[in-house]
Amino acid sequence: MKILVTGAKGFVGKNLCAQLKNIRDGKARNYGVDVEEVFEYDVDSEPLKLDEYCAAADFVFNLAGVNRPKDPKEFKAGNVDFATTLLETLRRHGNKCPVMLASSQQASLAGRFGNSEYGRSKKAGEELFFKYAAETGARVLVYRFPNLFGKWCRPNYNSVVATFCNAIANDLPYTVNDSSVQLDLLYIDDLVDEMIACLKGKEHRCEYDGMGAFPMKDGKYCYVPTTHKATLGEIVDLLHKFDDQRKTLIVPDIPAGSFAKKLYSTFLSYLPASKVAIPLKTNVDARGSFTEVLKFLGNGQFSVNVSNPGVTKGQHWHNTKWEFFIVVSGTALIRERKIGSHEVFEFEVSGKELKAVHMLPGYTHKIINQSKTEPLVTLMWANEIFDPNKPDTYSENV
Repeated sequence: MKILVTGAKGFVGKNLCAQLKNIRDGKARNYGVDVEEVFEYDVDSEPLKLDEYCAAADFVFNLAGVNRPKDPKEFKAGNVDFATTLLETLRRHGNKCPVMLASSQQASLAGRFGNSEYGRSKKAGEELFFKYAAETGARVLVYRFPNLFGKWCRPNYNSVVATFCNAIANDLPYTVNDSSVQLDLLYIDDLVDEMIACLKGKEHRCEYDGMGAFPMKDGKYCYVPTTHKATLGEIVDLLHKFDDQRKTLIVPDIPAGSFAKKLYSTFLSYLPASKVAIPLKTNVDARGSFTEVLKFLGNGQFSVNVSNPGVTKGQHWHNTKWEFFIVVSGTALIRERKIGSHEVFEFEVSGKELKAVHMLPGYTHKIINQSKTEPLVTLMWANEIFDPNKPDTYSENV
């Protein structure tokens, strides 16, 4: 399949083209679609290329548009005139391939968008596409995007999420005029997955009542079913928690598929080089060292333990806390004894054959570096973050 993407250098275009190329090059095999070629067209492209691409395309994603012009007259040129040129070029070549249009929720002209000049230009573009479908029989897919966010989005332009991410990541000033304002938000990866589904005829159809999308099998419009709602205040609070990780090492709760998980990935994409590497505090003594690495609310913490040659560490037990020890370098003997008994478990472990060994609740345990010359490096995970006020750690020899 040969695919034309207009507006290929924009936020959505860059993300879509990158994934289409991954599919084309065999790097993303989970989509079940064949991509032979990706035609990228943007405002600085040679105009003759549009003719060439429209003649050959099997599917067109029209992402070209204007949303922050210096002159309001540019709305028509970017959102209506180019769409007209695109459709006329396809018609001239007799190419009735499916065509997708990136419109906006502002095209509803409802609520706060009732007097949106941008919305009117997008609405006019939609009508062009529907008329084209009626006249040619081509399959047309019109999406009204809500607020988009994700990697590569330009800050201080048309995404408040990008603006906040960039400001907080780079310690820049920003303003929240009303923290209670709620946004409808669509993550770029969810959008790209939906757009690739369009290539297989599996788009999600709907009708609109104002800004609300109502799923309908034969709906006139299309929509992405996975969206999120968050207030400006909630977004800023989450971003500050993400930024605080440098100090606390705590990774906030980011469940699979959640807005927080997607926002966290977005935030990371705006980090400056000075924040990419996080300095860690290492506690050193004659036995070796111990370094806390990452902490997870409700899910414990990771640490790195280094034992000097011949050193034994541990000799303690826990009531509820339990751990995994994973030796990644060196050789060790792990011994665990059930409290109040002589029952002992022994495990010989080595960085040459990785295994995770439970430190069981109610068992005193120790780890012995069996080398006389090399340090022992152990990755440790505990099921709870260390609390100095309730350490749940009691010394007792194995």
